[in-house]
Amino acid sequence: MSLYKRRQVLGAGAMLPLLAACGFTPAYAPGGAGTALRGQVRAADPTDSLGFDFVAALEDRLGRPASPRFDLAYSVVTSERGSARVAGVGETRISVIGTVRYELTERATGDTVTSGSVRNFTNYSTTSTQLASLRAREDAERRLMRILADQVATRLIAAQAE
Repeated sequence: MSLYKRRQVLGAGAMLPLLAACGFTPAYAPGGAGTALRGQVRAADPTDSLGFDFVAALEDRLGRPASPRFDLAYSVVTSERGSARVAGVGETRISVIGTVRYELTERATGDTVTSGSVRNFTNYSTTSTQLASLRAREDAERRLMRILADQVATRLIAAQAE
């Protein structure tokens, strides 16, 4: 092992006691906030394909609820904007921008645990056939819903850890 690598390993090992001293606990450790939400959050029923993709990605991250303790209300809003233009051809790259507003409530009491919004974007190309552009758009929307679901799940876990 080179001297440089040894320093990296020793430096990382020296950081562990510092993390423990500041109260750091892994979210997915036994009893951590990440496991406390596993299978406990029921998202509102989707009303469109974007909502379906969002809920599916959220359930991948937090687990499918068996006996949920929390309800998640959400709204998905997307828009598109051209991000690249070729003279004589038009827009060749489109940005899909999405925002999800969410509110997590406890089922037993109806109290709001946390709420907020997340925003992100993806892109797709329109330089191929009409069918290819349509499929690229659908794929970009699906990727965007997964990104937004990951962001919401991360915020829910962080709120549960507080």
